[in-house]
Amino acid sequence: MKKPMETSRRTLLQGVAAFSAANLLPLSVSRAQTQDAQAPAAATPADGTGPRHGLSVFGDLKYPADFQAFDYVDADAPKGGRMSFSAPSWGYNQNAQTFNSFNTFILKGDAPPRMELCFDSLMVRALDEPDAVYGLVAETVEVSADGNTYTFNLRPEARFHDDSPLTAEDVAFSLMTLKEEGHPSIRQIMGELAEAVVLAPHRLAVRFTGRQTRKVPLLVTGLPILSKAYYTRYDFAQTTLTPPLSSGPYKVGRHEVGRYVEYQRVEDWWAKDLPAVRGMFNFDRVRLEFFRDRQVGFEAFKKGVMTFQEEFTARVWATEYNFPAVLDGRVVRREFPDRRPAGGQGWFMNTRRALFADPLVRRAIGYGFDFEWSNKALFFGAYHRTQSFFQNSPMLATGLPTPAELALLEPLRAQLPEAAFGEAVLAPVSDGSGQDRAMLREANRLLRAAGCTRDGKVLLRPDGEPFTFEIMSNSPSFERVALPFVKNLERLGIAATFRVVDPAQYQARLNDYDFDMASRRFALSPTLGEEIREMWSSAAADIPGSGNLAGISSPAVDALIEAVLQATSREEMTTAARALDRVLRAGYYWVPHWYKPVHTVALWDVFGMPEASPAYDFRPELHWWFDKEKAERIGVRG
Repeated sequence: MKKPMETSRRTLLQGVAAFSAANLLPLSVSRAQTQDAQAPAAATPADGTGPRHGLSVFGDLKYPADFQAFDYVDADAPKGGRMSFSAPSWGYNQNAQTFNSFNTFILKGDAPPRMELCFDSLMVRALDEPDAVYGLVAETVEVSADGNTYTFNLRPEARFHDDSPLTAEDVAFSLMTLKEEGHPSIRQIMGELAEAVVLAPHRLAVRFTGRQTRKVPLLVTGLPILSKAYYTRYDFAQTTLTPPLSSGPYKVGRHEVGRYVEYQRVEDWWAKDLPAVRGMFNFDRVRLEFFRDRQVGFEAFKKGVMTFQEEFTARVWATEYNFPAVLDGRVVRREFPDRRPAGGQGWFMNTRRALFADPLVRRAIGYGFDFEWSNKALFFGAYHRTQSFFQNSPMLATGLPTPAELALLEPLRAQLPEAAFGEAVLAPVSDGSGQDRAMLREANRLLRAAGCTRDGKVLLRPDGEPFTFEIMSNSPSFERVALPFVKNLERLGIAATFRVVDPAQYQARLNDYDFDMASRRFALSPTLGEEIREMWSSAAADIPGSGNLAGISSPAVDALIEAVLQATSREEMTTAARALDRVLRAGYYWVPHWYKPVHTVALWDVFGMPEASPAYDFRPELHWWFDKEKAERIGVRG
């Protein structure tokens, strides 16, 4: 079954998210709010002195200062050809179904995915480490003993695409502009950035307040660098279809609004031979295709309009890859392991609305979804049930709390449901019939306990109003999953409806929290950072465009978020995350969906790729390449 288009790793990145590229932030990030947060765990050498070629949250780095390339790339990969696809992931204000702006770092407008390929950053992620970053524009970085000042030594050869120099003035301008006017997912991590000070043309000090969490400085190193001169002439806060001046490995090429955009490789990119990017950005053109309907996109792939397709529909994967190009070997199917934390996917209930304010009601609604039937009848058994906000990771809570978890939970007992102290909450398991009577009886019991009553076939809320709500989506293909859920809710007396809205309206309504229930998938980094504030904190619940769709506003959740962010070791972080997971699951803020620990991919057999993919992201456009011999053999033009 398709992971619904409106949910596909838009947080993150993404976080992303997370929503994740070499110079893209996790897809969900947020501003530090707590005034008494501890200083970050120092990502510095043991003695706290000397320039560093890389940083990590807990101080460990895989690659030495003289490394030549990341292990997951082929340093000698050929350049050329194209890769074309419909984006399986995106961040910021990006939209996989249409676009009307090339300004991707603000909230307004809909930008095409992968605009981040056009921009350089101070440092870039190593995708085979949990959080490490290595120098790009910044050759080295020095960290003060208190961990609050990061001084970057910039490469003097850095250039924008118009051949103007990229200097410390541009970096300082970028950071402060993004802090004030950037997308909420950027602004919300920048609250504890105090200032960016130009020390010399290629030397910059970035100072934090001391209240920042351990990951904020690393996230800042991944922010896009803007041209100060360019954005002095153009208003950064406005949407525009004028491709921006940038300095990255690609720039905007041919495009047609709402249909396609091509990113053209910059052959004389100033950084092309640096270790952190060697063997990457090999395609001459990375082309994004836009389709309002997933089936139309699949037909385009079958015809070779697209050369890469990550398949999210289990039925299609199981039954429809039997077209001629598959049968004769021109199109091949592969499964690549997904070793990232899966995050979570589900229908999120907007608790800002009175009908979802009671946890008993939210729990009851979860009994209406028969995953076992859906997996058998709709998904060809391809999925596992999502249980946790940290699925597919060590941070998933299981069984009873450990003593270390209880040490975090007990001080909050008065604010927490008893379920947080028992076995970790699991989604109900049905008999697979599609209308499990035992599940519906339990749902009915919970609704009555919440004060709901029946008037014939109609369920009345405690205020006497009929219980009705809308499930909002931007993908009609999700209807076949939602309608059986709606039917079971009808058996409980709840009049739920499924509504498809156009992509721009959908995102606008999510930004303003103008919905009852909406589906979303988020992904997380293996090292948790500011993104969890943006997703679950009380402060984020009222910030337009945040990832806190459910409107979670709980002092206990806030306290556990801080425990995660203030951890001084990975073990401490994992323990705190498990405690947080217990509390979130006991709040019944969502109806959890499903996940699979692999990427199911179909591709025209024109690509070369390293033997192993990196553990912490799957972005073939970054380090695969176009194989001319393969392409000639099957008659595909580059």
